[in-house]
Amino acid sequence: MPVHVDVDPSLLTWAVQRAGWDRETTARRFPQLTEWTEGTRKPTVKQLEKFAHATHAPFGQLFLPAPPEEPLPVPDMRTLGDATISRPSADLLETIYLCQTRQNWYRDHALETGMDPVPYVGSASRDDDPAVIAQRFRDVLGIDPGVGPLASSWSAAFSLLSDRIERSGTLVMVSGIVGSDTHRTLSPEEFRGFALVDDLAPIVFVNGADSKAAQIFTVIHEFAHVWLGGSALSDIALGADGGPPEERWCNAVAAEVLMPGDAVSSEYRGDLSPDGLDALARRFTVSTLVVLRRLADLRHLSGDEYRDRFEVEERRVLALLADAKEGRPGGGDYYNIQPRRLSATFTRAVIASAREGGTSYRDAYKLLGTKKHSTFESLADRVGTS
Repeated sequence: MPVHVDVDPSLLTWAVQRAGWDRETTARRFPQLTEWTEGTRKPTVKQLEKFAHATHAPFGQLFLPAPPEEPLPVPDMRTLGDATISRPSADLLETIYLCQTRQNWYRDHALETGMDPVPYVGSASRDDDPAVIAQRFRDVLGIDPGVGPLASSWSAAFSLLSDRIERSGTLVMVSGIVGSDTHRTLSPEEFRGFALVDDLAPIVFVNGADSKAAQIFTVIHEFAHVWLGGSALSDIALGADGGPPEERWCNAVAAEVLMPGDAVSSEYRGDLSPDGLDALARRFTVSTLVVLRRLADLRHLSGDEYRDRFEVEERRVLALLADAKEGRPGGGDYYNIQPRRLSATFTRAVIASAREGGTSYRDAYKLLGTKKHSTFESLADRVGTS
């Protein structure tokens, strides 16, 4: 006989909300949930196990007297219409926890190998002029967007920036999924990136499910949080006039890094048509939304004009992004993608430590998201670790 169990309805609701399911998804995947929450029927142990697995909720927590508190482990700088967002999803929480695990390992590795602290961590403050800090960024990264596009495409520009940031001492992790689970896609609507600040192992994480143009701004924005010296979770709300002062400062730095004011004023011809915005976006390898924000900051647009045009352009960008996702082939070369998800620097360090006996192969596999030694060796070959 199946064993039925008592579960507080609030815990079932908590699991569904935590998974980010809407009513349609809930009804499709667990039509019996209404009976469970109304108390007209109890789930069996097997049904509850299946429900926990589907919602990524710890099975044991479903027997608590009330939903557990799951505070974000980093300061939440996200806004939605200038209002703070609540209840992080399971996907977001697990992604942050995973990056913290990697950071803890890398910090210990840095201490054991005698690595120096990263010099720019915490070297700036919100009192600093964003233009001055932006020039320091450009010096550290060896870029000058004022003289021409960073690269021939948004993808190439993002690779250049993330590689230069890694070379400067900050680990860059880019993924659109939770760990290696291709069935759990991260939502850019929930967050665009975060920074985990540490003097030896700073990490910038970029939501790889976002457009490449948006990722370019995100990686510089999160890098600015590293310079401020405070961890943060961000949604990079370019259309918002309010929000935390740290977010506004990081936006200002990122905008100046990628679109130096003098260069923008020189290139801008007053053309705000889609073609005109696209031309400026290509010139500075940013999104058209960043272009509009920058033009407003430089007083080329009034506040009302900016808000009106931003709303129209945002709808156009979302439609283009949806079309691109629909036509995008799935998958990709694992050995090209995984070092970017993990950070190539982190990947090399874990592989070297395992080969030298400092880290067990079992722990190395877990850190790298691999299960077989052949995968480990192929990954080592790809990142250039001998």
